Amino acid sequence: MQRKSKEKNLQPHGTPPANANHVSYDAKDIYVLEGLEPVRKRPGMYIGSTGPDGIHHLVWEVVDNSIDEAMAGFAKNIIVELLPKNRVSVTDDGRGIPVDVHPQTKKSALETVLTTLHAGGKFGGESYKVAGGLHGVGVSVTNALSEWLRVEVCRGGELSMQEYVRGKPEAKVKKIGTCRNTGTKVIFSPDPQIFLKIEFDAKRILERLRQQAYLTKGVRIYFFDSRTSPPAAYGFYFEGGLLSFVTHLGRGEKLLQGEPFYVHKEQENVEVEATMLYVDDLETKELSFANNIHTPDGGMHLTGFRSALTRSLNTYARQEGYLKEKDENLTSEDAREGLLSIVSVKLREPQFEGQTKARLGSPEARTAVETVVNEGLKEFFEKRPHEARRIIEKVLLAAKARRAAKAAKDTVLRKGALNGLTLPGKLADCTSRSPAESELFIVEGDSAGGSAKQGRDRRTQAILPLRGKILNVEKARLDKMLANQEIRNLVVAIGTAIADEFNIEGIRYHKIIIMTDADVDGAHIRTLLLTLFYRYFPKIIEQGYLYIAQPPLYRIQQGKEAHYAYNDHEKDRVVKGFKGASAPLIQRYKGLGEMNPEQLWETTMNHEKRVLKQVVVDDAAEADRLFRILMGDEVVPRRQFIQAHAGSVKHLDI
Repeated sequence: MQRKSKEKNLQPHGTPPANANHVSYDAKDIYVLEGLEPVRKRPGMYIGSTGPDGIHHLVWEVVDNSIDEAMAGFAKNIIVELLPKNRVSVTDDGRGIPVDVHPQTKKSALETVLTTLHAGGKFGGESYKVAGGLHGVGVSVTNALSEWLRVEVCRGGELSMQEYVRGKPEAKVKKIGTCRNTGTKVIFSPDPQIFLKIEFDAKRILERLRQQAYLTKGVRIYFFDSRTSPPAAYGFYFEGGLLSFVTHLGRGEKLLQGEPFYVHKEQENVEVEATMLYVDDLETKELSFANNIHTPDGGMHLTGFRSALTRSLNTYARQEGYLKEKDENLTSEDAREGLLSIVSVKLREPQFEGQTKARLGSPEARTAVETVVNEGLKEFFEKRPHEARRIIEKVLLAAKARRAAKAAKDTVLRKGALNGLTLPGKLADCTSRSPAESELFIVEGDSAGGSAKQGRDRRTQAILPLRGKILNVEKARLDKMLANQEIRNLVVAIGTAIADEFNIEGIRYHKIIIMTDADVDGAHIRTLLLTLFYRYFPKIIEQGYLYIAQPPLYRIQQGKEAHYAYNDHEKDRVVKGFKGASAPLIQRYKGLGEMNPEQLWETTMNHEKRVLKQVVVDDAAEADRLFRILMGDEVVPRRQFIQAHAGSVKHLDI
């Protein structure tokens, strides 16, 4: 019926229906945004978002310009400083941005660079043979989205300066003194009209600067956080480049190679640098860069590396008899298990997908990397047969495990999660079939599960009790993991399947809530579940669907008046608030099972009163490292971590 009513409104030759509102659409209605207006109008198009990522992107754009000067061989020192009042300063000793009048714009070259999109020294000529900021919108975007920006240039013995307010110059470039060397200093503060919350993360900036120091041999990068007193200071300088980088990634791991693979060579005008190191682990860690710009989504250079690695391993395995004629080839998945790898390319005209440069699309990068890595691995295997044997044995074991895991998935999952058949018997499901309003409480033990089932909102809240501690998946392969009944129940209940069959669209609950006791065992179970979700359901965390319930620690009652406290500070505050001669009765909950259904609902499950902590991953690399240390096989790194942090423990259940 709705379709028919629409068709009745159609008029021949595009004539609007008689009852349509007349909206002006003439030449005067075509808007032309000039200068930096497009950036302020649609900041997300240029920096990805106006959240924390966008705030830090402003820093990256300025730092990348200094790194480009270093890659061109003109800068040796870069200083980044976080200042009070949300200001950031970036200084380099490169050539300094030109300040003379630009023949085309009739303004100084400095003002042209800072106020004109797609203006810079990276589009032609020999100023930059290789650069990351090839879109030419970098520092101009930072200027556009800054409440205030000041740039100082030391060039030709003269120190020049210009200030801007929301992208517009306050005055022309002026000389403010003399100087001996050359370089550029940019100070800016993000605009609160664009960004709702302005807060720079020193740790995040440090990681980025360390990364850039690894990628640019010979450059010294200094970082100061002057928001604290005394200021925190760091310095980075790595002569080993990517070799130092991959060694850094492998710290705390059980290495399978005595020496990392490394190759650095130019191929068809593309400079290729690649390194890799196998560790005794199941996870893969791959980093890729193009002109020193991190490409988190990979691209042609990473594709070329993966292809060369898989082909080289298959060739060597067949030559040396590890693979027989009847055996199937090793897959890319096999080749990358336990692999730490870094690929960096430098090329003249890189094609990035989007201004945030998350993926490299240059086809020549794939060809160059594939050729260089193929040749490099052939030589590496020939010169180091013992290393080659250990790598091949690791990869063959991965292939065997892959086949076993596939068989396990076929038998365990296809009749459950994948076809939507029998849900676990222990699952007390909700009646709603809308994932957006449905919640799954993962509860420790049958006792707490019974209270939760009785106290819940049956329409929107499902309960899945777990018996004891689930398997530590950090130490187990997929086939062994799927043999665990508790994990199978959880996988089927969630509805997304797992591993290759994982599909976030199949999720049955948009809130998955871990609800465990507030003691050591409860914390351990919570950690085991977090490990499972982080390793096998990362998209559930990324989508914001995973939570941790916060049950109260205390129930404080005096007479008929009762209050709950979630920590010792709240308990003390509640106790002080009571009036009367008799001391209040304080009950310390050790487990959820001690609460009756009404108490559990009132404190932990009621939408209006409960406290939930959403699980997020701000730093994937650091989270990955901590999960390996705390949940992996190696005892020594875990003992060292405990010894290092024992003094800072605030709450210990003994």
